Amino acid sequence: MTTLLVPLQENPLIPNLAEVIASIVFALLLTFLISRFVVPRFEATYAERTAAIQGGMEKAEKAQEAAEAALRQYNEQLAEARTEAARIREEAKSEGTQILADLRDQAHAEVARIRAQGEAQLEAERATVMTQMRAEIGTLGTTLASRIVGESLEDDQRARRTVDRFLAELEGEDEPTPAGRS
Repeated sequence: MTTLLVPLQENPLIPNLAEVIASIVFALLLTFLISRFVVPRFEATYAERTAAIQGGMEKAEKAQEAAEAALRQYNEQLAEARTEAARIREEAKSEGTQILADLRDQAHAEVARIRAQGEAQLEAERATVMTQMRAEIGTLGTTLASRIVGESLEDDQRARRTVDRFLAELEGEDEPTPAGRS
């Protein structure tokens, strides 16, 4: 039999030395490329995103502070407006009271003026009536006396003196009481 020479087969569990060296070189090269180009880009992107997030948070905080300041200003303006409205209401109320008092005073003055005018008119009418009544009483008195005495009392001068004396005596007495009262 012929024996064939079989080359020694290599152990599959032991790697080839060239492959091991190539793998180490490739791993080192890959590590160098990743640390040189990829990692800085990741770091830059991470820094950009962190800055953007941080800037967004700062902007949000500033916006919130601005909103709170605007709210405070709005509340202050609202309080001022309420105070101003209360002041205006009070002024209107006092002006209304003053107007009412002025109108009341004017009405009282008008009433007093009308009353004084009425009293003056009544006094003038009373004086006119008294004058008319004196003349008529005098005439009636002399006519009555002429009839009683039986002679004419045509002497106007004497008749007038007698009537005036009689009326003066009546005015000098207490005021006459109304009919039916004692």
